[in-house]
Amino acid sequence: DALEADHGMLFIHDRTEPQAYWMKNTKIALDILYFDEQRRLVAQQRDVPPCSAGNACPPYPSNKPARYVLELNAGQAEQLKLQDGTELRFGPGIPTLP
Repeated sequence: DALEADHGMLFIHDRTEPQAYWMKNTKIALDILYFDEQRRLVAQQRDVPPCSAGNACPPYPSNKPARYVLELNAGQAEQLKLQDGTELRFGPGIPTLP
């Protein structure tokens, strides 16, 4: 199982604040990327393993305020050479929030 190549899941939060994601019932390893209000990469959790332990699955926090969270196939952040400060650019159909 995997996300399609060059695909991911984007989560847009109402507020910019520290976020934490977990892998409960997730079947594939992911890179979890946290972006601030200006869509700059502020934190990364790479190669996060799947978890089948239910509510005992650990959180993977941003440790910095984030508004956008992007999940990619594990290893894709490294392949793309993403570094803190990288800008998240939106394509058609994804609104830019105020």
